[in-house]
Amino acid sequence: MSAPKLLLVEDDIALAELLEYRFANEGYDVRVTADGDEALVFAAEDAPDLVILDWMIEGTSGIEVCRRLRRDKATAHVPIIMLTAREAEDDRIRGLEIGADDYITKPFSPRELLARVSAVLRRVRPALAGETIEAGDMRLDPVAHRVERRGRQLQIGPTEYRLLKFFMEHPRRVFSRGQLLDAVWGTGSEIEERTVDVHIRRLRKAVALETAKDPIRTVRSAGYALEPV
Repeated sequence: MSAPKLLLVEDDIALAELLEYRFANEGYDVRVTADGDEALVFAAEDAPDLVILDWMIEGTSGIEVCRRLRRDKATAHVPIIMLTAREAEDDRIRGLEIGADDYITKPFSPRELLARVSAVLRRVRPALAGETIEAGDMRLDPVAHRVERRGRQLQIGPTEYRLLKFFMEHPRRVFSRGQLLDAVWGTGSEIEERTVDVHIRRLRKAVALETAKDPIRTVRSAGYALEPV
């Protein structure tokens, strides 16, 4: 299994060196920069598996870097953990609304950050963390390509499997048809967006159980989301 790729954006040199050492020692492939503009270049060159992003950095601000990463198709789904000395609730909410997956205020212990990163990767990149992924009453084994719901193995086609896996890696997040096409079929796919609707219907049928709620939520004029039940 390849090492998880981590992009660390932090302008405190001493802290950056400490975190680089700790994460490298844990088996991560770490790339470090203190500059927001350079961070965007690094992410465009080689999309990381996770970004640790300081709010107050040189060049483009951390919050703007977060916003741009979310707008770019290649990095729209990469987990982002914000680091900041800002403790105000409004600042935390703003960071999460922009697209951060987690938020940690300074000062913090490297051990705590390691645990946060590991938890995020387990949730959104189970194959990297070497574990199965669970969302509500569903369990997906990415190695065996097996899906269970309430302990019952589901018969699911390859495209619906990839679609479900993506949803389970990003529970409760709403994705447009275009975003799902890029994530499941690949960027530049010539498949029509309405094809997504066909596979959503097949996925719903595949995961349906008597007395169990439909976990796929349709968001009018926006797209689809997985609501674990």
